[in-house]
Amino acid sequence: MSTMKDMTEGSVTRHLLHMASFMAVSMAVQTLYLLADLYWVGTLGKEAIAAVGLSGNLMMVVLALTQMLSVGTTTVISHAAGRKDQPHAELGFNQSVILSLAVALLFGLCSFPLRHQYSLALSADAPTATLAATYLVWFIPSLMLQFPMVALGAALRATGIIKPAVGIQILSVLLNIIFAPLLIFGVGPFPKMGVSGAALATFVSILIGNVLMIVYFERSFKYLGFRVSQWRPQLKIWWSILRIGIPAGAEFALMAVYIVVVYAIIRRFGAAAQAGFGIGARVMQAMFLPVVAVAFSVAPVVGQNFGGRRAERVRQTFYSAILITTGIMVLLTILSQLAGGMFIRWFSSDASVIAFGGEYLQIISLNFIAMGIVFTSSSVFQGIGNTWPPLISSATRLLLFALPAVVISTRPDFHIKQVWYLSVVSILFQAGANLLLLRREFQKRLVFPDAGMTTVTGSAAPA
Repeated sequence: MSTMKDMTEGSVTRHLLHMASFMAVSMAVQTLYLLADLYWVGTLGKEAIAAVGLSGNLMMVVLALTQMLSVGTTTVISHAAGRKDQPHAELGFNQSVILSLAVALLFGLCSFPLRHQYSLALSADAPTATLAATYLVWFIPSLMLQFPMVALGAALRATGIIKPAVGIQILSVLLNIIFAPLLIFGVGPFPKMGVSGAALATFVSILIGNVLMIVYFERSFKYLGFRVSQWRPQLKIWWSILRIGIPAGAEFALMAVYIVVVYAIIRRFGAAAQAGFGIGARVMQAMFLPVVAVAFSVAPVVGQNFGGRRAERVRQTFYSAILITTGIMVLLTILSQLAGGMFIRWFSSDASVIAFGGEYLQIISLNFIAMGIVFTSSSVFQGIGNTWPPLISSATRLLLFALPAVVISTRPDFHIKQVWYLSVVSILFQAGANLLLLRREFQKRLVFPDAGMTTVTGSAAPA
């Protein structure tokens, strides 16, 4: 039987590394799934690739919404767990599950009836629109299942339990990789469904993942349990989740806006520039997996210690995470400076694409350390429960980048590398702003006159 992992005791660095190691594995497997899915669909032709690609917009909406639910759920439950208030943690858990189901239902009601219109509006031709609408028949329900899955995973992470959620997610991804070719091509007893088969494979694998998560909660995890008596919506708790989660979701959405702005600005340089940026951005995202894993681990550790009124351990968590992410980012910066073009060459043999992508990685790597600071500090704000400051700094950073970038792009001597340098400057500003805002947050919120403010030593319970 598993109970919560008390992260108000023991080494905060050990807690961070323990959670981050499993998070990194989970993210790596998820990346593998995306590549495998793209490979199988790619064999069906360009229309199939385009049809599946149209789902990317809906996926970004769902990612923003699930980020909102995940951050809010993690913070509310980790605060209660940190102050040893199990009944409130369980109430927050049950309310987050009901809230996730409500948001999933709302998303489905808004998107499923309009799937044909959506496909027609964004497709380049009729065959692509038909394939897209067919794909969405199963893909939209699979997106709906992401909401409860995320809520259950966030609840476990808030209590310091990471292995079961990661294990179930990995199993779900592996099932998806197995089912996809069987249903796409009709192997053995399975029907040949084309792109619809890829979506059905996703739906079945996520459904199995949800079922396994529910079984784990019912049979093995006794700290939080499903309580039908607590399923009546309590708007006060919903608001406590959304108040923290909405700014975090909006901050995620701003990242998508940044990508759209960049694509629009560099369009004049042709497909090679856009391809170079696209590959470079994906290489960078892959590089950042360990850093993002550490950042994701910061929020529950900070949340429990903030809830437990252990101010010094909150600070220690931030300092430890900054040290870890900075070390990783220094190595990644050196790699990008020395071998930026080589990374792009793995995905394209076009000389102009390699040149654009290599230049992008070499310049943008100058802000890797600052980006690590942004990721980490934003997660500390999430753990404390105030997600507005990082949203404000993200929005300000986007304005500082987008407006000057649009202006200089109209100049006759404009060169694409000016966009990358401008991005570096804007990230440096965001990192500095986050540090100043976090210092102010520490001074305001980490004042617990009736609680011990020194580090408490001891051993943490195993996950």
